[in-house]
Amino acid sequence: MSVAKVIEIIASSKKSFEDAVMQGIAKAADSLHDISSAWVKEQSVKVTNGKVSEYRVNLKLTFVLKDKPKVVTKPSKTKKK
Repeated sequence: MSVAKVIEIIASSKKSFEDAVMQGIAKAADSLHDISSAWVKEQSVKVTNGKVSEYRVNLKLTFVLKDKPKVVTKPSKTKKK
C-alpha cells in the first residue's frame, strides 16, 4: 500500500509560466522525494510599468510517503540465576 501527500507551492520566473513550473518542481525536489505529479492550480503575472515583469504559478505537488522500515527485534536472552 502506498500513501501520497499533496502540498501547494508558489513559484515564479522572469521568463515564462513554463519556466516557473520547472523552477518550482526543481526546488521542491531538493527536499521532497518521489514527486509523482504536479497540477497548475493558478497562474498570475506581476506587472511593472505596464509590462509583465514576472510569471507566477501556484502548484499542487503530489509525492509518495515512504514506509517506515520494519524493525525486527530478536528476543533478548536473559540469564537465569
